[in-house]
Amino acid sequence: MNSTERNIEGSEPGPGSVSRLFALLRCLGQVAENGEKVSQLAQAVGLSQPTTHRLLRGLVEEGMVEQDARSKRYRLSLEFFALAARAGHSGNLRELVRPSLLRLSAALGDSLFLLARTGFDAICLDRSEGPYPIRTFTGDIGGRVALGVGQGSLAILAFLASEERETVIRYNLPRLQDFHLYDEVFLRAEIETVRRLGYAGRNTNVLPGMAGLAVPILDRNGHAVAALSVATLSDRLGPDRLPTVVQMLKREAAAIGPQINPFDPTLRYPSQAFGTPGG
Repeated sequence: MNSTERNIEGSEPGPGSVSRLFALLRCLGQVAENGEKVSQLAQAVGLSQPTTHRLLRGLVEEGMVEQDARSKRYRLSLEFFALAARAGHSGNLRELVRPSLLRLSAALGDSLFLLARTGFDAICLDRSEGPYPIRTFTGDIGGRVALGVGQGSLAILAFLASEERETVIRYNLPRLQDFHLYDEVFLRAEIETVRRLGYAGRNTNVLPGMAGLAVPILDRNGHAVAALSVATLSDRLGPDRLPTVVQMLKREAAAIGPQINPFDPTLRYPSQAFGTPGG
């Protein structure tokens, strides 16, 4: 046991214990949503496994970290992100985007949706109804769909970090094929088109008479955390009107991105905004 670890385990907290505690929190902030094993965390922060375990148990008791009962992996808790969000600002993604949904819906006369990523899916966090009866893949608020199904989730998928995008494609491709939407070649071509244009707007005719268009909402790193999506009747998204709709959605999304609080718990666990299990 080295001197730093003795300091951590002693009765009096010192600079070493605080720095190692924050090193552990930073490490947890970089792991995947399903968490990490104590052995891997110990290796990453340079501590013994027993010391790392004791630190983790203390963080669990304080509500800052949670352990999955089945996998035994640790991850930052929703309470941690809620605390960080309160320190940043009191708003969350839904509150931040709501004015944009209302403005766009009123200006366009169509239905607008806010979708956010949750694991391998996209979930509808909010919507503003237009005057036309429409059908969508996600349905009402709280509805979810595999990333790649529908314009909103495709816009998110296209602008994920490359490694994440590949993981999602491998996992979701069989699910997308169940919708008779894509084979792998076509899906990758669609993703490249969305990345080139900056929006998803292809009508698949899976929902007859319906059309949609979506733009990603990018975080400070340029990765999509959500999407603004419009759903309407097919004849309302013809080539004469489409550029105007694209421009309006892109303008709103560009204004939202810099305001996003990276510690907003809604981004970490979107499903929990509705009291449902995370994806």
